[in-house]
Amino acid sequence: MDQLEHDYPDLLLGAYPAPCLSVYQATHRQFPDRQQDPIRFRNLIRSLEAGLQQKYPDRDADALLARFRALAADAEFWEHNLEGLAVLAAPGMFRVYRLPRPVPEVAVVGDSLHTRPLLRIVQSADRFQILGLDRHRARLFEGNRDRMQEIELAPQVPRTVDQVVTREVERDRASRTYGRIEPGAMGRHGASDVKQDAIDVETEQFFRQVDRAVLEYHSRATGLPLLLAALPEHQRLFRALSVNPQLIATAIDVNPEALTPEQLRERAWQLLKPWYLQRLAGMLKAFAAAQAAQHGSTDLSDVARTADEGRVATLLLEAGRRVPGRIDAAGAVAFAQPDAAADEDLLDVLGERVLRSGGEVLVVPAERMPGTSGLAAIYRY
Repeated sequence: MDQLEHDYPDLLLGAYPAPCLSVYQATHRQFPDRQQDPIRFRNLIRSLEAGLQQKYPDRDADALLARFRALAADAEFWEHNLEGLAVLAAPGMFRVYRLPRPVPEVAVVGDSLHTRPLLRIVQSADRFQILGLDRHRARLFEGNRDRMQEIELAPQVPRTVDQVVTREVERDRASRTYGRIEPGAMGRHGASDVKQDAIDVETEQFFRQVDRAVLEYHSRATGLPLLLAALPEHQRLFRALSVNPQLIATAIDVNPEALTPEQLRERAWQLLKPWYLQRLAGMLKAFAAAQAAQHGSTDLSDVARTADEGRVATLLLEAGRRVPGRIDAAGAVAFAQPDAAADEDLLDVLGERVLRSGGEVLVVPAERMPGTSGLAAIYRY
């Protein structure tokens, strides 16, 4: 399974040769509801086929849709659904993402990937990760105040201690006194001491490799705060070894295997809420200062023009808010009626433009947003 936090925004907002194919649908975890998911996915494939025939009649639709059809036929794949699914493809590229939230059902054929449904999932300001760790196993969870899921670790991250009992560890054992037991040594040290020393070496090696790999393949990609859920003695050892700047001091001092994911989420949010509110307060203070200096705005038309110029440094978007309309090539806004089924949501369009120009986008609860327009922007200059 592909890692959304690795691919968004850099990979998915990149330029690809047409045609680009994008499918989104809500999925179901439980039987019998999940039985309908592959059926609905096949219907979306038919929509893609119709779109290809209309927009790109000279292209081989069967070749472009082959991996979609293979996925629809993979019975095991549909046994592990979350709340939503995104499948994005272009010539030379195919990505599949299980999503923690439902998404509107849509199949899009176009000159670029349709990625806006991902923006509000990836850019939520209250997201965090939890590393569940004991001597034998490592697990990674990602969530927010409302929901959490276990995510698939990158292949480079060891999942169990057995994966890191390498030649290096064996050489380390051999170089220690217990590796060459002299006559009488067993009586002095005891077999249990030798065994415990070996366990300690393996645990340290396991924790060190987990820390480096989680940093490289998850924390750097997401920038999310990382909580450690582990027994106190494992907390001490892991923190002494860790080089991950996203690992926060607040900890869940319990064996993660003793808690359900929902219990982990509840404990994590209780610990993170003060940090989260402090972070939001800092953003709002920065926005107020920028607005006072004429370097910030809540006016959607002004923000659209500035985003078109690539000058938005930070964009706050109101969670759950939709503003229908269109933005033309010059950045001019045309609003639609609130109940109109417009092709575009202006907030998502602007969020994507800001990300493409290297800005930061954060989705913020409505009660924390400044103004009433649904957005607030801090300009670079």
